[in-house]
Amino acid sequence: MSRKLLLSLLGLAAVVLVVGCVYQYRQKGSNTVYQTQILAMDTVMSFTAYGRNAEAAVEAAVEEVERLDALLSTGSASSEVSRINADGGGTLSENTQAILEEALAIYEETGGLFDVTVYPLVELWGFYSGEYHVPTEEELEDTLAYVDASAISLEGDQVVLGEGQMLDLGGIAKGYTSARIMEIYEEYGVTSGMVSLGGNVQTLGTKPDGSDWRIGIQDPDGETGSILGALPVVDKAVITSGGYERYFEEDGNTYIHILDPRSGCPADSGLISVSIVSENGMLADALSTALYLMGLDEASEYWKAHAGEFDAIFVTEDREVYVTEGISGDFETEEEVTVIKE
Repeated sequence: MSRKLLLSLLGLAAVVLVVGCVYQYRQKGSNTVYQTQILAMDTVMSFTAYGRNAEAAVEAAVEEVERLDALLSTGSASSEVSRINADGGGTLSENTQAILEEALAIYEETGGLFDVTVYPLVELWGFYSGEYHVPTEEELEDTLAYVDASAISLEGDQVVLGEGQMLDLGGIAKGYTSARIMEIYEEYGVTSGMVSLGGNVQTLGTKPDGSDWRIGIQDPDGETGSILGALPVVDKAVITSGGYERYFEEDGNTYIHILDPRSGCPADSGLISVSIVSENGMLADALSTALYLMGLDEASEYWKAHAGEFDAIFVTEDREVYVTEGISGDFETEEEVTVIKE
């Protein structure tokens, strides 16, 4: 990264704190900022809010995250999702129902590429346990029999899974969570705030000085924390999926955690990073996975059909950067950029 780009990124909306650390200070005038960081949903989460009620808003947001984590975690036997998986269905809470309804709608819109029944596949590859395993063709074939979200029956708050199926809402839950945090901020009168949930960032309003939040896009080829570019946003979620986030290597091959529900294997679409920018956190979260699986050409066509709902930044394995025209004039990078037009 050049000195010029590094200096331009110093104003990015990034929170670097020790886990569990909370601090508060007064800005010029009466604007108070309150920030904290926690570990939840298998990632480090950073919260920032400005205003007289900033501390109360952040503390309420943290409580909500912990509640949702306990509700949705597949790693907790007592969670609602684990109970549904164990029983093959049941009654959903309002939160889980809202998430599953959106997930099933996006499943249909993406031709099945965003599928919340991939739990058995993720488990087979060892991405939950950390005991990584490259499956045989027979193992993949057997496991794929349980991957098909169209087999889910959802009527109101009642859900019935297909035989042997298990839900994994991890591909959309953080998007729902970040949107809930923005709602809580607003309930407390906060008009300027943001949250970073790993690769998921969502903002509320502008910064107190009236400027946009500037969100750094991870360089998929660089070291952790290195930046490909920056995007100024207001009232938007910016959510990135990349194979660099979680992977393992075996016999000289690299296997990433983004699994294709069609083949059961890690994505091999020619893309190595997809960032989605949208007012809808859940949509951005789910599409960052689905469009990664589509590959550049299909993802570009999908955007053209849904350009009013989101924008995107794509990075290919040849390090070509493509940006949809809705944000092409705003994205700051030293890379050569190709603009995708409607």
